[in-house]
Amino acid sequence: MTTDNTIKIGISACLQGQKVRYNGGHKASHLCIEVLSRHFDFIGLCPEQAIGLGTPRQPIRLVGDPYNPRAVGTVNSDLDVTDALRACGHRAAEQLRNISGYILMQKSPSCGMERVKVYRDNGYPANGGGRGLFATALMQARPDLPVEEDGRLHDPVLRENFITRVFAYAEWQQLQAQGLTRKAVMDFHARYKYQLMANNREQYKALGQAVAQSADIPLQAFAARYFTQFMEALKKPANRGSHTNVLQHLSGYLKRALSKTDKQELQRLIDQYRKGIVPLVVPITMIKYHFRRYPDAYIERQAYLQPHPEELGLRNAL
Repeated sequence: MTTDNTIKIGISACLQGQKVRYNGGHKASHLCIEVLSRHFDFIGLCPEQAIGLGTPRQPIRLVGDPYNPRAVGTVNSDLDVTDALRACGHRAAEQLRNISGYILMQKSPSCGMERVKVYRDNGYPANGGGRGLFATALMQARPDLPVEEDGRLHDPVLRENFITRVFAYAEWQQLQAQGLTRKAVMDFHARYKYQLMANNREQYKALGQAVAQSADIPLQAFAARYFTQFMEALKKPANRGSHTNVLQHLSGYLKRALSKTDKQELQRLIDQYRKGIVPLVVPITMIKYHFRRYPDAYIERQAYLQPHPEELGLRNAL
């Protein structure tokens, strides 16, 4: 069940189990259908169907320059849907303004976001491949939008990073809907301080300086620039070292409250995480437990402690 407040994510329709592929089949994603659909409202779209290609249909493939390929039929190369797929991507970017992310079908000449086969004149694929035409247009039109491929979401680090970005994007959308203010931007930045530190320490510092020096910049111009830089910073997945650094910062707020034994236990768990003995959820759970005993208003607001629902278990595999 979904409500008007459910976060909306665009998705390649075949990943929902819709039989829209060229051969009349689908590519149903267990992760999307059985897990993520409990937390998100998916809006399915098949670009190839949307531009009028039937099902089943002649397959298409990318040809030519990997950086600027064309999409043509594999049986009849006179079928050229390059411009139609690009227009579909731009149209989706404009019409789906309420989405907070997009999940694309990997290796698709329309939806693949990387390593899609692009065939040269000699009939062989170019090294490195290219990007699907719909995906390219969508990502160019909405560069801040979190976008990921279904295949890459099987990587626990990339999956957690994508969902973190989706929730952050949705929170910013909500701020905009309520009427963006300078204080709201500053509060948003303060709330994401430790998440930014975990993902990209350099950008965390740069954004902090930008916020501090923003008083003389018109709000809308500053907010747009800030959010683009913010989302770019979150694209860099946090690693074991950067998480450990944040955990140590958070534990510093507890040093006067905890007993010697509790401090030693917390440090032991942080060190075990650093060494890969336990997952991130273990020291995070202990830190949250201590902050329930010794509340701190600033830490309580930090997105880092709960950037996404616990039920997703995303930090259990980090």
